[in-house]
Amino acid sequence: MAATWFGSEWRAAGSSAGRLTFCWQVQPYPPHEPLFARDGTYLSQYPAKNDEHRLYPEISAFVRRRSAERKMTTLLNPPLSTLLKGLFADADVTDQALERQRAGLSDEDRADPADYRALYSSLKDFHLAVSRETGSMLYVLARAIRARSIVEYGTSFGISTLHLAAALKDNGGGRLIGTEFEPSKVKRARENLTAAGLSDLVEIREGDAIQTLAHDLPDRIDFLLLDGAKSLYLKVLALLEPRLREGALIVADNANWCSDYLARVRTPAAGYLSVPVAGDVELSMKLGQSARE
Repeated sequence: MAATWFGSEWRAAGSSAGRLTFCWQVQPYPPHEPLFARDGTYLSQYPAKNDEHRLYPEISAFVRRRSAERKMTTLLNPPLSTLLKGLFADADVTDQALERQRAGLSDEDRADPADYRALYSSLKDFHLAVSRETGSMLYVLARAIRARSIVEYGTSFGISTLHLAAALKDNGGGRLIGTEFEPSKVKRARENLTAAGLSDLVEIREGDAIQTLAHDLPDRIDFLLLDGAKSLYLKVLALLEPRLREGALIVADNANWCSDYLARVRTPAAGYLSVPVAGDVELSMKLGQSARE
């Protein structure tokens, strides 16, 4: 942003409508004449680098403000950071209790119980949350693709929802549609979103995802999180698939319990490129038609 002499005028940066632009500013003095700042003090014959803030103070203030904004993220600052710390601590306690309760279950019963509604009703007091690392990954991925439209299957108390909503806020806005079967969890998730100041970005639908996600969806979905009943992963994917844009990301938690889902997303001919991450998380990308041919 240095003021630079170009024959008969100085070129300088300027700001307009909140964005940094470039413009020409004509000054009545050539570079060999004395130069003064706006406060009337003598600068020198040529503007030095550290004199820029005196020549164009509003530009300097604009750059400092935007630099500070870039260093800030909703995820890492109160109230969300404080709220998540408490929620993860609670989730650790319920996870330990859940593991003791499920110790005697077979892998089949864990992945595909005969009555998933009864199972998840019995788990209404358990977080069933993503890990801290997976939560951070959700935020990073949603920010990286500048997601504006997100769907979440399996909201629970809203830990993953909070990470994704924070990404939407830091991306400049958008809409997250979540769905949760258990009414008490819907209530808690909404309370957590309000406490974090993110409720305006999120709609949580109560009920079975096959019904709640069958209507009133955006034409284009940028990001999908699957973290509900594992036996429904493939059905939910099929339901939303026509709306997934090319390059959309799909994250499936505990995907190692869903062999039919993995078979689908790990087949490029089916329209996906997929890779396992963090042990039991599957990260997939929706391919375009040309990539499949």
